[in-house]
Amino acid sequence: MLPAVIRNYGKEDFGGLIEVQALSFPPPFPSELWWNAEQLNEHVTRFPEGALCVEIEGRIAGSMTALRVRLEDDKPHDWASVTDHGYIRNHDPDGDTLYVVDICAAPAYRQFGLGHWMMQSMYETVVHLGCRRLLGGGRMPGYRAANAESGLSPEEYVAQVTEGARKDPVLTFLLRCGRLPVGVMADYLEDEDSCGYAALMEWRNPFMT
Repeated sequence: MLPAVIRNYGKEDFGGLIEVQALSFPPPFPSELWWNAEQLNEHVTRFPEGALCVEIEGRIAGSMTALRVRLEDDKPHDWASVTDHGYIRNHDPDGDTLYVVDICAAPAYRQFGLGHWMMQSMYETVVHLGCRRLLGGGRMPGYRAANAESGLSPEEYVAQVTEGARKDPVLTFLLRCGRLPVGVMADYLEDEDSCGYAALMEWRNPFMT
């Protein structure tokens, strides 16, 4: 078994983090949405507690990034506006919601459950900071094919995945991590496989009422 370390990432990790992004999000995912050094510098400067990575044998194998915001539950938003295009300059130190900017694991390490462990670590951050929830828009890369096959609406697709009638590479993973859908966002991210939709997935802090 390979030893894995989950820790906060720093400037010395930027090269490895960008490499993992390129491996994790190949075309048709737009390469301009991969991290750049300026974005990563904002992460480690503004909110280092929300900048997590997994290191295995000296290599970055995955990462997860979040910021704190205040969001009205029923207010539509997209990834660019809620994350400041990934720069998180809108990070609110008093925000009650820990919002996921990104999570990824290099394909060679995905069988080790790194995404699950990073999610659990971010839940611990939610509890430690006293936030009421973790929230984020989950890609739904199986939706385009499902829509072409049976004309499902995005809401119907998310419901079928939640009920276990279908599997989706991202949504099924998030459900297994304990996050539940609280809505569907249109025009969330330029993402052909998801037809631009995202499922808003929430985990509530069990220590807050």
